Order: sequence, then structure tokens, then C-alpha cells
Amino acid sequence: MGTVLDLLDVDALLSEEERQIRAVVRRLVDDRVRPHVAGWYEDGHVPARELAREFGRLGLLGMHLTGYGCAGAPAVAYGLACLELEAGDSGVRSLVSVQGSLAMYAIWRFGSEDHKQRWLPAMAAGEAIGCFGLTEPDHGSDPASMTTRARRDGDDWILDGAKMWITNAPIADVGVIWARTDEGVRGFLVPMDSPGVTAREIRRKMSLRASVTGEITLDGVRLPADAPLPAAVGLRAPLSCLTEARQGIVWGALGAARDCLETTLAYAATRTQFGRPLAGFQLTQAKLADMAVEWNKGLLLALHLGRLADAGTLRPDQVSVGKLNNVREALAIARQCRTILGANGVSGEYPVMRHANNLESVLTYEGTSEIHQLVIGQRLTGLSAFG
Repeated sequence: MGTVLDLLDVDALLSEEERQIRAVVRRLVDDRVRPHVAGWYEDGHVPARELAREFGRLGLLGMHLTGYGCAGAPAVAYGLACLELEAGDSGVRSLVSVQGSLAMYAIWRFGSEDHKQRWLPAMAAGEAIGCFGLTEPDHGSDPASMTTRARRDGDDWILDGAKMWITNAPIADVGVIWARTDEGVRGFLVPMDSPGVTAREIRRKMSLRASVTGEITLDGVRLPADAPLPAAVGLRAPLSCLTEARQGIVWGALGAARDCLETTLAYAATRTQFGRPLAGFQLTQAKLADMAVEWNKGLLLALHLGRLADAGTLRPDQVSVGKLNNVREALAIARQCRTILGANGVSGEYPVMRHANNLESVLTYEGTSEIHQLVIGQRLTGLSAFG
């Protein structure tokens, strides 16, 4: 990507516009995220609303969607933006992913015209924050077993239940909340200041500390007749949103890995042991070579999937291949980089341990490695091993 890590000249496969978008996001991260993110992580606090407005001004929120103030960028351009954002921090990329690829995408694809006009322009500008409430305290990888329910009461709907590990929830203006109804699973637009809605911030996280995460409690929340997303009936709707968001993760994880590798290369070149730089030792070079090879393979995979998405031919199981491989390899790279930095690898003065801790969450959310293995296994065998 324009660096020594680009062993395969993948940069040459990008258009000039794609490289320009990447450069703009990289500058934003360098100016706005890198100087502060270690402190945000240590404090467990991030100025998410302020960042959202800045990202909105740059057109990053829902950037791959069309209309309603969205940029309508290609999938590859969005992926490159995610890579640069996560090179800053996974939590920062999660803010953009959840806003654009989960909350905004759900409204854009399944909402009514009134829903779109009401929420999407403000969300694209970063003036309104959204969250996506699917995961429950007792139901993570098995959303079909959700217990949150919505029942009719005259023309209104009444929601009861709870959602857990919901990014942006404590600061969100609107939640896309998925609930079981007599008609099947449906998505509801829930203003987060509605009576009966409580969003409690989850503290004491060891990962994604520069991200706002919450638990949502729904206690007799009354919503109007037009609250449901009209085109979202059944589990296919929320699962399609997750597939959309995973495309950003395929790219984003590579950003965290790149930051670890660049940090480690610079460290190994200047850190002297036994009379010479660490980079001059065979074992160190073997580690660096293996990591760089995996990073380049992941980048080629992300680019291929992005081109398929732009052609309209990308399948969900192909996204599973990307998410499984790239997050798993990014985490392995972060851990290996830590070994080269030695004790300094656990210091907040360097980003490596922060990225490794964050990637532990990325490995789990929006489909664990095991879930993606089963998706791929079903594709290979024609047999479902779920349940």
C-alpha cells in the first residue's frame, strides 16, 4: 500500500481515486486519532460524537450507500477507508462500521421513505448516532433464539427485552432493534430517548476501550405503528446487515496488522542487542517475512472481495472467508510483533498490544471464527452443522 510492506505491488491494482481516498483518510487518522488514541484507550473514553461529526464532514459515514447525503463510494474505496481507520484503532473503525454498515444500511435497505428521510441525512453528517441491537445477554451467535419481543397494542407496538454488547448504544439517538413478533423477527426503529429504554455503558473492558459499548434494556417501550422497518421480516434481514458490515472488517483488520508491522519494522531497525539491530537477526527476519506474506495475501483477498462487491456478485460465504482469514491472521501478526518488541510490546507507548487486544474482540464480533468456519463448511459440503 505504498509502503515497504507492499511486496506484491498491490498498490498498482488500485485506481487513482481509490488511492486518493485512502490518503485523505490516512491524513485524518494521523491528525485526529493517532495523537490521542493511546490516552482514549487507557482512559476507556473516546469523544465519539465529535469524531462522528468529523467523519461525517469527510463523507465516511454510510459512504458506500447512495442518496440521502451519502457518498455512494465503491466497496473498495470504503474498504480502504476502513483499513486506514483501523490502523488508528479498531474502536474508531467500529464507530464508522456500526453507524454506516449496520444502522444506516438497515434503514437504507429495509426502511420506509419516511424512515430514510428522517434519519439518514443526519446520520451521514454525524449529527445523529445509530446503534444496531441484535445480540442479547444470553444469545450471541444464535440470534434465532432471541427473547426480545414486540407485540401489538392497538396500532402501537410494545417492546420488551434486552440487548448486549451494542456499540454506540450509550450515545445513540436511534437504535435498530431486532425483536421476535408473531410474524417473525422484525427490525424496529427505536428513538433511544423513548420511555422504557435504558442504555448502560459497559465498563472495565480489556478490549475496544476506545469504543462506546452498552447494554440496552427495553421495558414496555411503546412505539408507533410505523416503527417497524417494512421490508425487514425474518432473520435474513439482520444477517444481511452483518454481511455488509463484515466487508469493512475484512479490510479493517489489515489496518491494525499494518500498524503493528510498521511499528515493529521501525523498532527492529533501531533496537540493538548483542551488538547489532534486531532486524539483522535471522529469526527476526523470518518472523517479519512470514507476517508480511500473510498481510499481502490478506490484502489481495480483501481487494478481490471488494471487486466482487462492486460487481454485485459477492456471496455471504465469500465474506466469511475474508473475515475468518484476515482477522485471524491480523491477530497472529499482532501477537508475533509483540514478541519482537519484547517487554516494550506490552507498553502503551507502542500500539501493538492495544491492537492485539482489540483484535480479540474483532475475532468474536459479527460472527466468531467458528461461525464462519461452519458457513464455509456448509458451502463445501452442502450440509448445515448449525444447531
